Amino acid sequence: MALERRQEHSVASPDTRGVAVASAWLLLGIALAWWQLPARAQQAATGASIYTCLDDRGRTRTADRPIAECSDREQRVLNKDGSLKRIVPPTLTPEERADRDAQERKAAEERAAYNDAVRRDRNLKNRFPNEAAHSKARESALEVVRVAMRASQQRIKELEIERRPLKEEAEFYRGRQLPARLKQQLEANDASVGAQRDLIQTQEAELVRVNRIYDLELEHLRKLWKGAPPGSISLVSAPLAHSEQR
Repeated sequence: MALERRQEHSVASPDTRGVAVASAWLLLGIALAWWQLPARAQQAATGASIYTCLDDRGRTRTADRPIAECSDREQRVLNKDGSLKRIVPPTLTPEERADRDAQERKAAEERAAYNDAVRRDRNLKNRFPNEAAHSKARESALEVVRVAMRASQQRIKELEIERRPLKEEAEFYRGRQLPARLKQQLEANDASVGAQRDLIQTQEAELVRVNRIYDLELEHLRKLWKGAPPGSISLVSAPLAHSEQR
């Protein structure tokens, strides 16, 4: 029995060794095949992007990163299945890059201005759904200025009352030099009256300005009320910033 087992073992051993050797050669072959795969096949297997382009000689170049020889032309970036992922544009010169950046900034500014106009118009329509609401707001703004004007006019009347005893006292010194105290009081009174009159002129100009603003705003609103899309109407003059603040 022992002899039979030794004979069976001696027969089986070469087969086992053969299988092991064959497996080793198979693994070696797979490794060699892997390293011999072209770059595109290896990239597809790993899931990496594939850059490809035609160089200046018309030859197709492929790599796993942007191709320096094709920096002056567009490069196609492929997915692992060969489908187009994106296109890389040519590398720009400093002058071209500056020009592109300037165009992008201008476009961004235009988009921001448009968004601001849309927001302004929507706020304007929400605040003033009709002309009656706008007229009420106009009168409220004008009344603030009128109150200030009335206060200035009242102050002038008070100063005139304060001046009367000073003038009477000055009559006593007719033909003579006024005392310094009296002279200073009369000059201060004159200066205060002059300041109030200047203020009234400023307030009158403010009434004109406020009315002008509301006129322009009303013209703008009428177009919105008729259905013009927010942001589609150019302002007649400077932006009506006061409508954002009210």
